[in-house]
Amino acid sequence: MKQQKLIDRHPDINSGEAVEDEETRQPAAPETKHCRFTEFDLPAPLMRAIEDLGFSRCTPIQADILPAALAGRDASGRAQTGTGKTAAFLIALFARLLNKPVNGKRKKGAPRVLILAPTRELVMQISQEAGQLGKYCDLNILSVFGGMDYVRQQNQLRQKAVDVVVATPGRLLDFNRRGVVSLKEVEALVIDEADRMLDMGFIPDVRKIIQSTPQKGRRQTMLFSATLTREIMRLSEQWTKDPVTVEIEPEQVAVDTVEQVIYLVTMEEKFGLLYNIIEKQGLDRILVFCNRKDEVRRLTETFSAYGIDCAMISGDVDQKKRMSRLEAFKAGKIRVLVATDVAGRGIHIEGMNHVVNFKLPYDPEDYVHRIGRTGRAGAAGTAISFADEDDAFYLPAIEKYLGRTLACIEPPEDWLVMPRAPERRRKPGKKR
Repeated sequence: MKQQKLIDRHPDINSGEAVEDEETRQPAAPETKHCRFTEFDLPAPLMRAIEDLGFSRCTPIQADILPAALAGRDASGRAQTGTGKTAAFLIALFARLLNKPVNGKRKKGAPRVLILAPTRELVMQISQEAGQLGKYCDLNILSVFGGMDYVRQQNQLRQKAVDVVVATPGRLLDFNRRGVVSLKEVEALVIDEADRMLDMGFIPDVRKIIQSTPQKGRRQTMLFSATLTREIMRLSEQWTKDPVTVEIEPEQVAVDTVEQVIYLVTMEEKFGLLYNIIEKQGLDRILVFCNRKDEVRRLTETFSAYGIDCAMISGDVDQKKRMSRLEAFKAGKIRVLVATDVAGRGIHIEGMNHVVNFKLPYDPEDYVHRIGRTGRAGAAGTAISFADEDDAFYLPAIEKYLGRTLACIEPPEDWLVMPRAPERRRKPGKKR
């Protein structure tokens, strides 16, 4: 595969040097510090939505990938969550749809743009951001995912022409087999979090879906992954044609935008410390991660017992409840949300400034994904982690992955004082 790779300017992002690609001799994207969305010739309805969202300067991946994507080039990108990649590909896709309208009657259930994502949460996150960026664009955007609303999604596809479908592979493939959706008119395809598609066993389904779309070269294809392994690169070679490749280093997300605090504590001190941090600092909308479903359940019960509004999302919680709890958390009705990695990967909450690793993750990549829930797209955020006698063993691998040492501190003694235990209610009729 002949890949035309933009020079990665990171982490020396503020060098201000104009770098040319050695192979294409095209100027690299404007240096992020000075690159604004107004520098791109974007349609007015799209630009209006961008301004409403308060976006002005591009994040690194947006500055790097938009020139090629807006020109209709295929792209392959390594980017973590929180870098602004979703907005990058949505802006390019919406500009394409607005600049090249289809005249005449269109077939129902035949999207012009298809976005594939591995989880329902990520599909909903992308769809929500698409709704924000496309609110003045008069585009029909539809979410397709398993677990709920089968008949409703089917009817939406059959009732009118759809411009953009955001889908998980399984449900989309089912609709395609039944003739509910046709992928023959797809002009642009995005495969998001390809590494997770691979890990979750979705690649055979993705292959079948891609085979139902026009051949590469006749469609624009963008593939994003947190890692560009040899297998992911082989998939990119099969699905893209001469792609521009953009790589944003994971430590840029973790180090530059998120303040990381590591507290050395014992297992018994953890809850008291977390309770005091929340209460003494008056924190709202805190996302807390654990590794296992039973840990999530116990911590949620403890929070509730101490009078803190709390909810949990894990693999044991059905999809409707997960969605309603996420919406309540976004609306500020729930103060603390406790989650596992699988359930929490697709969470995107505007203005959420604190993420807590109650248990450090086993995998260093999951640490970056977790803290990427805050400090998104250049905003400031704080990630608090507890390293107890067991979790401390995971720190060296995390530091190696980040390429830096994390300072570990001991919390103030008064922050370790356990709150007063809640009184248990007596059962009616029971004598003392």
